[in-house]
Amino acid sequence: MTPRLLITDDDNAFRNVLCEGLQRRGFDVQQACDGEEAIEVLRQGEIHLALVDYQMPRATGLDVMQHVHTSSPHLPCVLLTAQLDDSLRQAAMNLNAYSVLSKPVKLMEISQVIADALRDAWGWNPTV
Repeated sequence: MTPRLLITDDDNAFRNVLCEGLQRRGFDVQQACDGEEAIEVLRQGEIHLALVDYQMPRATGLDVMQHVHTSSPHLPCVLLTAQLDDSLRQAAMNLNAYSVLSKPVKLMEISQVIADALRDAWGWNPTV
């Protein structure tokens, strides 16, 4: 089975580059352009990891993580933000974030965090 990732970011260019890079690494990638769309994608099908930007229109990354925390608590979530501070990190950890990464971030760093999360949550060992 191929791990299915949800990538949510309102920056189209960043989201597209990230999705292409992760698809080249063998992941099945679903996209969402904001938090509400992410929540809808999560309701529609099986996702194995959610990677969400913090600051988005209609619903923040923390809103998405709150949805995951209540509906699919086993689903690993990684929060991305350009505005990382201790209070945001703590809020994400309170929602069981697997990791919080500060933008800009390199594809190799994200790939490694994803591989670690999939191994820890699902026992999978994807090649990054």
